Amino acid sequence: MKTIFILSFCLLIIGCHSPSTETLPKIEFTKIPPAGEGGPDKIETIAGRVNEAGNDQKIIIFAKSGAWWVQPLANQPYTDLQKDLTWQNSTHLGTEYAAALVEQDYKPPVKADSLPPVGNGVIAVSTVKGVESVNYAPKLIRFSGYEWKVRSMSSDRGGVLNRYNEENAWTDEKGFLHLRISRNEDQKWNCAEISLTRSLGYGTYNVTVQDVSKLEPAAVFSMFTWDDLDAGQNHREMNIEVTRWGDPANKNLRYVVQPFYVPTNVVQFPVPPGTLTHSLNWTSGNAKFKTVSGTALDKNAKVVSQYGFSSSVPSSGGEVIHLIFYVFGYSKQPLEKESEIIIENFEFLP
Repeated sequence: MKTIFILSFCLLIIGCHSPSTETLPKIEFTKIPPAGEGGPDKIETIAGRVNEAGNDQKIIIFAKSGAWWVQPLANQPYTDLQKDLTWQNSTHLGTEYAAALVEQDYKPPVKADSLPPVGNGVIAVSTVKGVESVNYAPKLIRFSGYEWKVRSMSSDRGGVLNRYNEENAWTDEKGFLHLRISRNEDQKWNCAEISLTRSLGYGTYNVTVQDVSKLEPAAVFSMFTWDDLDAGQNHREMNIEVTRWGDPANKNLRYVVQPFYVPTNVVQFPVPPGTLTHSLNWTSGNAKFKTVSGTALDKNAKVVSQYGFSSSVPSSGGEVIHLIFYVFGYSKQPLEKESEIIIENFEFLP
């Protein structure tokens, strides 16, 4: 009888001190990005903290844009916890955001219709709706008779999260556009990008660029079309890219119609030093690229390279032209020095 009483008492004590859900790890958001349509060219900061975590546990961030997408990149899904159990990273925009506390060996889905439940390496999950967007007035500059928006938001173009600084794009007394890659206080690179404030549609786009033959292999200059509001037809993206993509042995000019992973959608050429004019002649079903020495108005300009595409060419819609100078994140030779390019002229011929 005494034994039964002791056992019953012990069970009562255990029952009274069973684990409470209040002691389980909780995730809190301290910085919530605005709600917005997802896309590869819109990135904001998201941050938070947990009340407790085990050694080597990590945070995985998701953004909801139709489905839940792991952030900030498919090949960079983990966010480290700091010693004070805070966390911070970048995310593409979504209508909602989620953070999961996971064991270090947990492998998250790149895309999922629903968030992973607690268990099997997932310790806790928390969600939050994106905050109401605040209308932001971007810096505007005039170049070659057009109005351009200057980028200040981070972007993962180039394979890593590059930062952008409005001060890295300006025009001089001659009306030439300067784009710069600079270091900030924490030794991170700041890039430069401008985009037209209106769509021009089918026609010929010319951009004249001073000598870029001495650019480091990791630096990239590009003129490209991009439709931010319509993801169809690969955002209507086509590219003229001046870079060696991180390898000094590579050719330094590339014409692209997206998607770039289709071999017939990309051609490369070597181009010489000196001022060059790059052109895209875009008509329904056709995209003809050409590079000449000097300016497009020079009657004696020598054709350096040219190529025409008749497949994967997007139709015109809401796309605008972008001019960008950024860092390729997977370069064999990481960028070492600040750099600047000068664009003499942009021209559109309908």
